[in-house]
Amino acid sequence: MQLLAVPMASSGGGGGFTLLLPLILIVGMIWFMSRTQRKQRQKQADTVAALTPGTKVVTTSGMVGVVEEVDDEYVTLEVSDGILVQFVKAAVGRVLPDDEPADEAVEAPAADPVEDRVTDEVAERDTVDVPETGEAKAQDKKLPPTHTEN
Repeated sequence: MQLLAVPMASSGGGGGFTLLLPLILIVGMIWFMSRTQRKQRQKQADTVAALTPGTKVVTTSGMVGVVEEVDDEYVTLEVSDGILVQFVKAAVGRVLPDDEPADEAVEAPAADPVEDRVTDEVAERDTVDVPETGEAKAQDKKLPPTHTEN
């Protein structure tokens, strides 16, 4: 019985590069992400540094107010007539332009109560306009109930 030693096939010397390629890609992604974060931090620092009394701002928690006073660490906002709230400067999220309304998320309440607006005209709800063709299409199936009854 004879045993023959057969050498293993090699990739031809490209093994070092194929091992370094994922490492290079990971380092590149980390560098790119840190660069983006650094730009965002610089933009935030510039926004906070440019705060002056009378500027409309939105905090990171969603509070809208007008800057009344700016200290070294804090900014005082007037959130309503005569109500002043003090925030850390880093809590200022963005500055609102003068032409943008401060309470854009608040909608005016409906004039009619809900009970008065409910109608028995179900026929209008049975069709839906198809955006592509503009034709009315009958709805084929109803939605399942959102809760169970006891």
